[in-house]
Amino acid sequence: MNTTLKHWKEAATVILAAGTRRSPVSEPPPRSSATLLPQRSAFDYEVLLLKRSGKSGFMPNAYVFPGGLAEASDFSGEWTDLFRSFRNLPNFGVGVVKQPLDARPPMFATDRARLGSPIPGDVAFRICAVRETFEEAGVLLVVPSQEADRWAAHDDEARSSPAVVPTERWDRSVIAEWRSLVIQNSSNFIRMCRELDCLPNIWAMHEWGNWLTPTGVYGKQRRYDTAFYMCCLKEIPETVQDQKEIVQFKWSTPSEILCRYQDKELWIAPPQFYDLGRMCHFPLLKDLHNFAKRRSLEGCEQWLPVRLPATDCYISLLPGDSLYPNNPDYSGKMSNTVPEEKCLEDLQKESTNLHRIVNHDLYTASVHINITPKYKHLAPLTSHSKRDSKL
Repeated sequence: MNTTLKHWKEAATVILAAGTRRSPVSEPPPRSSATLLPQRSAFDYEVLLLKRSGKSGFMPNAYVFPGGLAEASDFSGEWTDLFRSFRNLPNFGVGVVKQPLDARPPMFATDRARLGSPIPGDVAFRICAVRETFEEAGVLLVVPSQEADRWAAHDDEARSSPAVVPTERWDRSVIAEWRSLVIQNSSNFIRMCRELDCLPNIWAMHEWGNWLTPTGVYGKQRRYDTAFYMCCLKEIPETVQDQKEIVQFKWSTPSEILCRYQDKELWIAPPQFYDLGRMCHFPLLKDLHNFAKRRSLEGCEQWLPVRLPATDCYISLLPGDSLYPNNPDYSGKMSNTVPEEKCLEDLQKESTNLHRIVNHDLYTASVHINITPKYKHLAPLTSHSKRDSKL
């Protein structure tokens, strides 16, 4: 954990996709003229969303992916003993991305040894993602140590197919007791893994992105530097909520979530909106898993959305857009807002490169992108609002 950060709190989140017993349609379903999204019947998997409490100080009532703050225990040297079979492998068998170190987002590029931790950030943030998923949703993304030891000799085996949650190995009451202990103190997660003889399944966590919270949007100026991981499971695991931070969970297909968002049945933040749109390229779980596994070793960009209020909407600019500032303020001391007194249509015509999320209200959003995403990623498929259809 980087305690030297002044403006950000490091965090990790998991986009958890799990296979269903439902068979997808044999032929690609038609897409209506009003949407680019595949129909619900096209998907053979669903995604986990958790509804935050209305009393939460950060994004109350929002549906989010499981995740949370990195803790010192995620970087604890005690993990080196548990991962002893993997200590000689790059990043404990997770691998090393092709992205040059000087182009890596700071949360990944930081030398954790200089901060007193023997655990690389690429490992610790995956541990954080696994722990937080267990705390918030009761889903234990671990692998028995004996099986993991076999992976150490055949490291690609760990990522060859969607993961399995091995909760049948332990009594439910045992898992529930450990979950309570981990919620009380994150260091108990290390104790749990030691006593249950298992390891966090860091190999199922595929690097997906890095989002920074923009200033002055979600209240109390809480700002997070969040690693996003994609994790594919063979089937939907037993899921619970803690009735504190999380009051409800929902498994749904990516297109169903996006449609319910636009119908004002639930609210999701821009990162969820963007990444669910990306997932709509892959109605089949095996295709999503293979893409995420292959792409994760390319690296990712750090994205700080910059607000641009237009006369008829508000826009979140993302890196690569013609209007994105050359030197955005990462400290939060200055406003990351680009002032404009123009309508969306004019701003679109004046911009050669588009990479922006356009909101007409909290529930009417669309992504406008004509640039090639970096690091072999994909632009999202999203339905455009009627107001944007002429642009």
